[in-house]
Amino acid sequence: MEDDGAARLRFLGATDTVTGSRYLVEHGHRRILVDCGLFQGYKIVRERNRRPFPVPPASIDAVVLTHAHLDHTGYVPALVRDGFRGPVYSTHGTAELCTLLLPDSGHLQEEEAETALRRKSSRHETPRPLYTAEDAVRSLGSFSPQAFDRPVDVGDGMRVTFRPAGHILGASQVHLEAAGHSVHFTGDLGRDDDPLMYPPARLERCDVLVTESTYGDRAHPDEDAEHELGEVVNRVAKRGGVVLIASFAVGRAETLMLHLSRLLRKHRIPDIPIYLNSPMAVDATDIYQHHREEHRITDAEFREMYRLPIMVSTVDDSKLLNLRGGPMVIISASGMLTGGRVLHHLEAYADDPRNCIVLSGYQAGGTRGAALQSGARTLRVYGRDVLIRAEVVSVENLSAHADADAILRWMSHADAPPRMAYVTHGELGASDALRRRIRHELGWPARVPEYLEEVSLASPR
Repeated sequence: MEDDGAARLRFLGATDTVTGSRYLVEHGHRRILVDCGLFQGYKIVRERNRRPFPVPPASIDAVVLTHAHLDHTGYVPALVRDGFRGPVYSTHGTAELCTLLLPDSGHLQEEEAETALRRKSSRHETPRPLYTAEDAVRSLGSFSPQAFDRPVDVGDGMRVTFRPAGHILGASQVHLEAAGHSVHFTGDLGRDDDPLMYPPARLERCDVLVTESTYGDRAHPDEDAEHELGEVVNRVAKRGGVVLIASFAVGRAETLMLHLSRLLRKHRIPDIPIYLNSPMAVDATDIYQHHREEHRITDAEFREMYRLPIMVSTVDDSKLLNLRGGPMVIISASGMLTGGRVLHHLEAYADDPRNCIVLSGYQAGGTRGAALQSGARTLRVYGRDVLIRAEVVSVENLSAHADADAILRWMSHADAPPRMAYVTHGELGASDALRRRIRHELGWPARVPEYLEEVSLASPR
């Protein structure tokens, strides 16, 4: 693309996939990277993590993060290790959560590489992590936390503003102004009816909109998630089984604890042991309590939900859970069964029909969670096939993402339509479905961009 002096936008990720959120805005000699996420899911997509970054990391002047989930932040340690020296801007909540998420990601990658080497389950003679926990800790020194709704100067007349997005603690929309034009990134939009988080801030006037489309081809079911969760716990407890809930450690774990504490207070589930077995989720409890202002529940409910579970931190205590048996509930990460302690619980409990595996949200294509959701009866875990005899339940209404109807409703309240809406961060079918609805129901121009495509903010196409 010829340099016409206008700011440019390049799609370095989150195209043709729901992961790997990475957008590069260039103006003059300045480069701002909005989100720096890991590709997850299908192997052909994950392999992008191992390729050289599309531009030299040292040439990027600043990184701006929408929220803490790894598909938006998980490549930061590699970017810093490979030469990036600028600031990483985020909200305070996102920065604090990243102190947990990024080192944990490095640790898990080291652990998985060691396990693959020990079990000889990798095609590589010496499997290596993408980055280490030490790399992740070092990258935290680059963070520069910012407040919501206060513009931040990022150089050459460019500035960014963080707007609340709901979804999880610290999650933001990012409004970026450059060369007299503006581009608005939704990040991951939360739900109007989320039991824990406030709804997203209204869409402000912008020239270009970059929207997520995780649920772009569907609406959340009408079933009440709390009622559905209660039915599962009651059913499995009666047969003496284990309810293993695969949960995202940040955001989803808190929502699950809130629902379970409400059910127990109303005597709608039996008083059986409930374990939170995710060191990161345990550590996040203090951060969540430091930011009560972002949540819509009362102080009493906050205290109640954190008193509910037995917190599991050590490896030995985690291993003991695999010997305990039911009835009990285990909430453990990761939410899509891609790694973490939940895999060891899966090995221990998946082959017993008295037990139940609960999938508590979106399952990206190519993950074990997606395979299980589609009816797989064996899963490959650390080079071994695990037989699935346990009941499998997907409680889809636990998602913290706005569905297609909610995204369109949010867009419809904008003061003016953008010159172009780029639909990203979804599987291809979901992105294209949302594109069609934006065009037909709102009358806005909309496109699904291609991987590595570059467009001008002055004349988007």
